[in-house]
Amino acid sequence: MTNPCVRLVNGPLLLAGTTLLMVSAMPVQAQTQVKTFNVPAQAAQQGIPQFAQQADIQLLVPEKLATGKTTAAVKGTMPVRDGLARLLTGTNLTPVTQGNGVVILAEAHSSTASSSASYPVTKAAITLTDASPAAAPAQDTVDAPPAGNDVVVVVTGIRGALNKARDIKRKAANSVESIVAEDIGKMPDLNLAESIQRVPGVAMSREGGEGRNITLRGFGPDFTRTTLNGMEVPASSDGLDSGGVTLNAGRAFDFHLFASELFNRIDIEKTQKASTEEGGIAGTVDLYSARPFDYRDDFTVSASAQDNYNTLTQKNDPRLAFLVSKKFADGKFGALFSAAVSNRTVHQEGYASVRWTSPYVNGDSWANTNPTVTGTPSAACGAANPLDCLWAPRLPRADFFGNDQKRVGFTGSLQYKPSDNVLITLDALHSDLTNDRYSYNSMEWLLTHGVAGNYTGQTPLSFTVGPDGKQLIAASFNDVTSWYESRHQESKSAFNQLVLSGKFKVTDQLTIDAMAGTASDDADRTELRFYFRSIPHFYSYDYSNNPYVPVVNFGNYDPNKASNYVNALTAANRINNVKKENASAKFDVTYNADTFSIKAGLNYNDRKVKYSEGYGDSPSFDPSAYTKPFPISNFGSGLDGATLDKFRVADFDAIAAAGIVKPGYTDNTGADWTVGEETLGGYVELNAEYYIGDMRLRTNTGLRYVKTNVTSEALVSNTPVQDKVSYDNYLPSINLALDVRDNLVVRAAYGRSMTRPGLSSLNIAGPVFGYTTRTVGNVGNPELKPYESNDVDLSVEWYFGKEGLLSLAVFNKDIVRSLKTDVVTKMIDPSFWPAIYADPQYDPSYNADPAKVPYTFTIPVNSDQGNSVKGFELTYNQPFSFLPGLWSKFGIASNYTHVSAKDSTGLSPNSYNATLYYDTGRFGARVSVNKRDDYLLSEPGGNGHVQERKYGPTHVDFASFYNVNRNLTLTFEGINITDEVERIYGTGDTGDMDLTREYNHTGAQWILGLRYKY
Repeated sequence: MTNPCVRLVNGPLLLAGTTLLMVSAMPVQAQTQVKTFNVPAQAAQQGIPQFAQQADIQLLVPEKLATGKTTAAVKGTMPVRDGLARLLTGTNLTPVTQGNGVVILAEAHSSTASSSASYPVTKAAITLTDASPAAAPAQDTVDAPPAGNDVVVVVTGIRGALNKARDIKRKAANSVESIVAEDIGKMPDLNLAESIQRVPGVAMSREGGEGRNITLRGFGPDFTRTTLNGMEVPASSDGLDSGGVTLNAGRAFDFHLFASELFNRIDIEKTQKASTEEGGIAGTVDLYSARPFDYRDDFTVSASAQDNYNTLTQKNDPRLAFLVSKKFADGKFGALFSAAVSNRTVHQEGYASVRWTSPYVNGDSWANTNPTVTGTPSAACGAANPLDCLWAPRLPRADFFGNDQKRVGFTGSLQYKPSDNVLITLDALHSDLTNDRYSYNSMEWLLTHGVAGNYTGQTPLSFTVGPDGKQLIAASFNDVTSWYESRHQESKSAFNQLVLSGKFKVTDQLTIDAMAGTASDDADRTELRFYFRSIPHFYSYDYSNNPYVPVVNFGNYDPNKASNYVNALTAANRINNVKKENASAKFDVTYNADTFSIKAGLNYNDRKVKYSEGYGDSPSFDPSAYTKPFPISNFGSGLDGATLDKFRVADFDAIAAAGIVKPGYTDNTGADWTVGEETLGGYVELNAEYYIGDMRLRTNTGLRYVKTNVTSEALVSNTPVQDKVSYDNYLPSINLALDVRDNLVVRAAYGRSMTRPGLSSLNIAGPVFGYTTRTVGNVGNPELKPYESNDVDLSVEWYFGKEGLLSLAVFNKDIVRSLKTDVVTKMIDPSFWPAIYADPQYDPSYNADPAKVPYTFTIPVNSDQGNSVKGFELTYNQPFSFLPGLWSKFGIASNYTHVSAKDSTGLSPNSYNATLYYDTGRFGARVSVNKRDDYLLSEPGGNGHVQERKYGPTHVDFASFYNVNRNLTLTFEGINITDEVERIYGTGDTGDMDLTREYNHTGAQWILGLRYKY
């Protein structure tokens, strides 16, 4: 062993190859050797050499980095690596190991550090040591000293992002997955949800060809809590009826509201910590935007421009992003601004049945016209006429949804660091998503059956029965009426957040963190919808050769002839608005001792959601003069070779010019509601380390307490009604991480978690009182307590090589309290009494005085029957660096998840992700495949179906980059390059049928771009 020493050198000298090579190599095992230390807290220029001598190792640090810093005390017996981590606590220094074994101390940067870390090197490569969280917290990334004009290797791209994400996971106290930007302003995907779906345990739902919500470990979007820069935030947007959401008034987070360029890191916390705020049984997603002190250089600029081509719309849409960051006053003050602007034109085209059903389920029967029948119908449904048991499409139609989206986002950040002991940050973020949607559907009226007339009914001519005897796979009719639906929907969602945070190191042991912030999301949508109805005509459909898109025939009827349109209804003319507001404050205190740390804190949240709606004029008129040809020339192309017939659509401009629909809306005050939640929480958390032989056990234990006050408000019979409820929760948690070896971690965790009830369940607007029957319906229940779960996690993680990871995680979430709809007899809350007495339909003679007699409610209530969600996650990331030559640049990142649950709504039992990448630093490319099983949407499914389910797609994405030089990068990407279809289907009355409701596609997207950084 060479003599232990420490060298304090100037930055330029550090880069001299001869200087590094003159230092003898430190054996790798020296880092894990157990030594006894007695190093007091003192100036770094004395503390570092003293530690090096007692550890019998060599350290190297630039003198300017050591000057003015104080190292922490290190006392006791422990591995050298852990002792070094404690020594450097609070110094903003972290170890970097040069290839010949010299340990270099360099500056560590903040939680959202640039993924473009630059390391000055000689011919030997520099890698990161396994520093413990005390020296390099899980949220930190590491940079080396300034390089001047010497040779620099920039650690970016696919391998760099995977390496940083692996490092965060390894050092975290609880179970965490991370996604790190591949470069400044470059997340792995153009959509945040699409990036998150590549994490084990996550599945994504797309709408309009873009990721919107996520399910985590089998739980729906409402069960995942989302934060932005440490603060819980809302995000709502518009959606399609087929997606089950029109305007999101719930707890689910709409990730497509934000441009991915505004963020440089995402963490997904899967196990609970006392210091993590409650609300996410599934987990917590933490989003981080960029800050000026994230970057090593005093001045940083990044800009990107992309052209997005969609194979279905055949249009080119721009996408632009810009970031500038500058430090002032010798690095004490920093300012950052970023912007992202994009247009997105999306056509969602396909065919729909709008659910299949049978006359018997509908309570009617086919007209008695003795149709020609091919095949044998089953009479299993019990109808007198077996033909009435046959399942047929309700409203077979060709579908078109045309979206013109515009997304604008801005972030700003100011940071002030007058000393190493104080850091104050002000973050601001604005995002604006608008969507102008025109939808056209050509529905043939098979919804009700029987004698034709009044635009309903039809005359059956021929039936072809499927092999199962239950499905009417082909049929022809006379006297069918077409209902041509034309919709114009305009929606806008505006998100704003402002957060002030500070970190104050009071003493070497005591640190205070504080945060206060506000966030709001204002989403609204207007809809004008017409049904243009046709003359009766011949119509036939045939699904014999394609179970998703039939061959249709109109005989002599022409859907493109305006005079065939004879009646118009204004089906909807409305405005909806959802406004969400959050105000948050936190105060945390951390005390660091030699072998443990104690953290305690308080947090306050004030959340409020307001919903309102209004209705406009709804005239009937002659539509023949207000149609136009179908506006999309290539409508129906590329849908598995199927043909979609064009038809005339409503001319919205002509209708507006004629003044047919009067402007303005009348507020539907009876449907307006407000739900507020005020929470006050506190916690205490202990982080400690213990040694079992040479193994280090990291422990995180704590208890969180939170009190929730719920207020639900509405107007009932024009009388204000307010219901208030309070409840509290105690949430213990423990996380254990055993470092069996440097590269092997075994974890175990237990936590009590909770998710508050959905906002619609708390809404008291629009109750229906039956005074003669003393019943109450169509009302929420503000007295609901939250979902609660006991969570257990076990995992084994093997970190091999520079980027390799093999891990297996097993989890079980035992839901001990959930929700169900039930019939309950109880007294009506006194807050409703004035509204009931003011209701003109109330009469004292009914013996229904709410102050004297109970009513029977059909409402959501808590259930202690429980549920269980269990499963496992397998992750395998392998760089092929062991292969020769070109093959060594390849690698794979993959994971597989299996989940099972009693209540499987939104749950795919199996899902997997696989990414094959090639990365040389100069050039990189990856192909990613994401697959999930079919999943349940609703049970029962409506119109007689046992279930309604959604097809689990296989999405294939592509990304590549070429670094022209150190400043300019050329990118080429593809999203959904196989143009995967989306499909919703019902399972019939037996639960085993496959009857397609919606079948559509959105085209593949190809993106060519340039990115510049300085």
